[in-house]
Amino acid sequence: MTMDNKDLEAEIHPLKNEDGKSQENLGNQLKTEDNLKSARLQSRLSRCRAVAFFLSLFICLFVVFVVSFIIPCPDRPVSQRMWRVDYNAAVTYDFLAVEDINRDRIRDVLFLYKNTNGINNFNRSCADEGLSSPCAFVAAVSGANGSTLWETPVAPDVALVKCAVSQPRGSEGSSACILVGRPDPVTAVDLSTGQTLWTRPGSPGTNASILSPLLQVPDVDGDGAPDLLVLAREAEEVSGYIYSGGTGHQIGHRGSLGTDGESGFLLHVTRTGVHYILLPCASSLCGCSVQGLYEKVTRRDGPFKRDPLGQNMLNATTCRTLMHSAGAVRYLVHVPGKAGADVLLVGTEACVLLDGQELTPRWTLSTARVLRKPIFGHYKPDALAMVIENGTGVDRQILLLDLGTRAVLWSHVLPSLPGSPPSSSLPTADHRSAFFFWGLHELDSANQTNQTNQTETSAAGHSLYMFHPTLPRVLLELANISANIVSSDVVLLEPSRHAACVLLTGPARSDVPGLVSVIKHKVRDLVPSSRVVHLGEAGPDSDQAVRDRFSRLRYWSGV
Repeated sequence: MTMDNKDLEAEIHPLKNEDGKSQENLGNQLKTEDNLKSARLQSRLSRCRAVAFFLSLFICLFVVFVVSFIIPCPDRPVSQRMWRVDYNAAVTYDFLAVEDINRDRIRDVLFLYKNTNGINNFNRSCADEGLSSPCAFVAAVSGANGSTLWETPVAPDVALVKCAVSQPRGSEGSSACILVGRPDPVTAVDLSTGQTLWTRPGSPGTNASILSPLLQVPDVDGDGAPDLLVLAREAEEVSGYIYSGGTGHQIGHRGSLGTDGESGFLLHVTRTGVHYILLPCASSLCGCSVQGLYEKVTRRDGPFKRDPLGQNMLNATTCRTLMHSAGAVRYLVHVPGKAGADVLLVGTEACVLLDGQELTPRWTLSTARVLRKPIFGHYKPDALAMVIENGTGVDRQILLLDLGTRAVLWSHVLPSLPGSPPSSSLPTADHRSAFFFWGLHELDSANQTNQTNQTETSAAGHSLYMFHPTLPRVLLELANISANIVSSDVVLLEPSRHAACVLLTGPARSDVPGLVSVIKHKVRDLVPSSRVVHLGEAGPDSDQAVRDRFSRLRYWSGV
C-alpha cells in the first residue's frame, strides 16, 4: 500500500512540518494584530471627526445666536406712504433732485424756493448771508417723512444749480450743490449739512443771459474736484467761464465761442475720451473743443485728450458747424450708455440719432412739434426705447420707438394741458420699464375730440397715467392734481424698493408769492384707487385684476 507524498514527507521530516505550522500561525497572529490596530485607529478618527463636526456646528449656532439676538440690527427708517411740506408766501423754481443726504438709505429731496425767511424754525434769513429780501433758499427734506433736514439762503435769485458735485479730499464737505446766482455769486453748499462752503463773485454780469445747463468739465486746476463751465450769451455771442469746482475761483478769463446759441448745451465725450461742447445754433448743430476753449481763457495747454481724427473739425478756438438740421435744433440728449454714447438731436421737424464718435447720422425720423426732451426706457426686455411727445393739447401723441431700428413700438393720443409736467420711466424687475405720462383727466374715447372744453379741463387739472409694456392696451390713471405743477419726477427713493411720485407745486408767476408744496406719493398706494382706462376693447382681465398686476410690479435700481 503506497502512502501519499505529504504523509511520507511528514514522517521523514516531522520537525519541518511543525515549523511550517508555527510560521503560518505566527503570520495569522500578526495579521490579526494589524487589523486590530487599524480598527482602533479608525475608531479614533471617527470620534475626532464627530467632535470636529459638532464643535463646528456649535460655533455656527453660537454665531447665529449672537448676530440674531445679542447684537441689535440697525433700525430701518419707516418711509411714510405720503407726506407734504408747505411753504407760504413763496415762489419756487423748476428744479428737483434726489440724494441720500442723511445716510438713512432713503434718498431725500432737494429743491429751491424764494422767500424772506427760512421755514420750519431754522432761523435763517436772507440778511444772515448779506442778501436782500426776498432771496432764494436751497432746501433738503427727508424722503422718508418730509421733515426738513436743512435750508440755506444762497443768492438774490438762482440761474443754474447742480447737485452732488464732488469736492476735493480734505475739504469740509465731500459733495456739494453748486448754485450760479443771478446776477452775481457762485455758491457751494455742503450736501450733507447745508453749510455754505464758499461764495465767489464773478458770474456773468447783468447784461449777460446765463444759458443752461451748468456743465462739469474735468479737473483743470489740479485740486481733485471737477470744474464748472458756465455759458452765457452776451451781445449775440456765447461766452464761456470756467470756475474751480473746489474753491469757486474763476480760471482764466472770459472766452468767446465765436457763435450765437440758445440753452440746451451738451458736454459730449467721444469713445476716445475727447471732450466737446455741442450746442444748437440756428438750424445747425455746432461743436467746440473744450481744449480749445480752455486754451483761449488761460492761454496755456490743458489736461485734455486730443483727437487726431477730429482735430481739423473741432479742435479749434472757435466752434464749427457739424451738420445742418431740418428746422431749429430744440434739444440735444445723450443716449444712455458709457462715455462716448450716441447723441439724439431733436429738431422742430425731425429727430436724428448721431454716432457718438463721428457725430454722423445713424437714422432720421421725420416728426413735427416735439413737445419736450425725450426720455428713455425699455419696452422690450433689455432693448432701449425712446419716448417722444409729439404735438400739443388735444393732438398730443405719445410715441415709443425702438432706438435701434426707429420702429414705432406703441403709440397713443394723450391730450394734455399747456405746461404739463414731463414724462418719466423706471426700470422694472422683468427688464422692461414702467412709463408715467401726464395728461387730461377725462381720457375715455368719447371725450377725445377736438371740441374739448379748455375751461373744464383746466379745472380738472393734470392726471398722472401709468403704462407697462405687458399691458399695452391699458393705462392706469393714478392721480389727478389741480394745483400748478412746477416740477415732478417718479423715482426710486429706496434702491430696488418702492417707486415714489415727487411733486413740486407753486404759483404760476414768479412775481406773485403763494403756496409752495413738496409732495411725495407712493406709487403702489395710488394703484388700488386708480382708474383703469382701456385703449380699445376691454381684455379678459377685470379692472381689479389689472390693478393687481400693476401692484405686483417690482422696480429695479441697478444696485
